[in-house]
Amino acid sequence: MTPLVRSVRPADTLTRDALAVLQPGFTGTTAPDWLLRRLGEGLVSVGLFGRNVADPAQLAALTGRLRSERGELIVAIDEEGGDVTRLEVRGGSSFPGNHALGAVDDTELTRAVARELGRRLADCGINLNWAPSADVNSNPANPVIGVRSFGADPQLVARHTAAYVEGLQSAGVAACTKHFPGHGDTAVDSHHDLPRIAAGLPTLQERELVPFRAAVAAGTRAVMSAHILLPALDAEHPATLSPAALHGLLRAPEAEGGLGFDGLIVTDGMEMQAISATYGIERGSVLALAAGADALCVGGGLADEDIVLRLRDALVRAVREGQLPEQRLADAAARVRALAGRARRTGTGEGTAPAPGIGLTAARRALRITATGPYRPLAEPVHVAAFTPLANIAVGDETPWGVAAELARLLPGTETTTCTAEAAAATGTAALVDGLLTAAADRRLVAVVRDVHRHPWMADALHTLLAARPDTAVVEMGVPQAPPQGALHIATHGAARVCAQAAAEVLTGRWPSPGE
Repeated sequence: MTPLVRSVRPADTLTRDALAVLQPGFTGTTAPDWLLRRLGEGLVSVGLFGRNVADPAQLAALTGRLRSERGELIVAIDEEGGDVTRLEVRGGSSFPGNHALGAVDDTELTRAVARELGRRLADCGINLNWAPSADVNSNPANPVIGVRSFGADPQLVARHTAAYVEGLQSAGVAACTKHFPGHGDTAVDSHHDLPRIAAGLPTLQERELVPFRAAVAAGTRAVMSAHILLPALDAEHPATLSPAALHGLLRAPEAEGGLGFDGLIVTDGMEMQAISATYGIERGSVLALAAGADALCVGGGLADEDIVLRLRDALVRAVREGQLPEQRLADAAARVRALAGRARRTGTGEGTAPAPGIGLTAARRALRITATGPYRPLAEPVHVAAFTPLANIAVGDETPWGVAAELARLLPGTETTTCTAEAAAATGTAALVDGLLTAAADRRLVAVVRDVHRHPWMADALHTLLAARPDTAVVEMGVPQAPPQGALHIATHGAARVCAQAAAEVLTGRWPSPGE
C-alpha cells in the first residue's frame, strides 16, 4: 500500500531550496560549466579550497565569474591563517595561527590580524570564512586541533575568538565560528572516525561553550557544527546530527541554558568519516538538516557535480517521504539566502586600511625563547633536521613548514634532512640520528619538531641527537607541551611561513629592533 504523503510545495521550489542549503566545492582554478548551471538553478553557496587558488588575481576573476551567474552568492573558504591556509597553500601563510595569537594574548593584535586577513579575502571576492576555531585545546593529545586553538584556557580562547570575529567581520567577511560545541577534548580526528567526549554538561558549560557564547555575543554570522559525540547532550547522534545540540543548545534562548544563536548553522564536511562511514552522506545530510543545520558543507573530498545532485535529490526525496519537514528545509534555505544578501550589501574590504606587516609582527611577538647558556647566532650554512609527523587532513600536505627555507634564504647553502616515523621504524633511532650526523658533518644543526609531546619516535630521536650534539638549536612549531631542550629552544606556536621567518631571524641574530 502506498503511504499517504503530505502536500508539499512545487518540485521547482523544493529543488531550489535543496540546492540552496548546499556548500559544494569543485576542482580547478576556473568555474566548471556544471557549477555555473546550478547557480542559475538555485545554488547559493560555493566553497573554495587550496586546489582552486593560484594567486589573488586569479581568485578574484574566479569569484567574479561566479557572481556573474548569481549576484547574491556566498563564496566560502577555510582560511584560518597559520597552519590551515588556502590562500597561500603552496607557500605558507603570511599570518600566524590562533595558538600564536593566544600566546601573545593581545586582543587588539588578534583583531588587527583578523581584519587584515578579512581584507585580503574580501578583495578576492570571498565573503564567508570557515573560521575562527573556538575550540579549547584541553587535551594535549588532540591530533586535529592543536595550534588551531587559541589555547587551553576557556576565557583566553573566548576573548580572542570574539576579537577574531569582530576583526574579520569589520572587513566585510562573515565569520563561521567552529567546531561547535567544541572539538578540543578529543584524541580522535573526526576526518577519520567519530570522536567521543565524555565531559558532563557542567564541564561543557564551563569550558567548551565559553568561547562560543563569546562568539555569539560578538555577532558571528555563522557557526560550524562538529562531528563529535557528546553523550551528555545526545547519547546517539554526533552534534552535527543532534537536535539537542543544534536546536536545543545552540538555538535555545540563554534563559533556557542555550546560546540564543539565530545565524547560519553550517556543518563540517559531510564527507568526513565520522558521518559518511556511519550514516552515509545522503542520510547524514537529511539528519543534519532535520536536526537544525542550515547549510551542508561538502566538497573537500567529494568535489564534482554528482555529489551535488545526489544530495539535492536526497533532500527533495526526504521531504516528499516525510523524513524532513518541508518548513525546516525552507527555513534553512531562507537563512542561507539572507546571509548571501547581507554579504552582497556589505561589499568588499576596500574601506579597510591595509596592514601588510601585521602577520610577521604577530609571529615575532609569539616566539618564546629559552637558552641553556650562551648561544652564538648562526652565520654560515647549517644543516636542518626536520622531524616531520604525518599532516592531518585539515592542514594538508601541500603547505610547506619548517625553518629550512627561511634559513636557506638567509644562509645560502643550508641543507635539510627530513625524518619521519616510518624512517625511524625502518632503521631504528640510532641509525636515523647517525645518518643525520653524517649528513651534517661539521655544520651546526637546527632540529625542527612539531608537537614533540605527541610523537614518541620524535622525542626519542631528538633526545639522541641532543646527546650527540648538545649545541643543536631546537625549533618547536607545534604546541610547546614538552620541556624546552637544546642549546637554544624556540617555540613558535605554529608552522606558518611568518613563524618560520621569525624563528630564522632569532637563529641568525637578525632579530629586528623594536618598532621594525
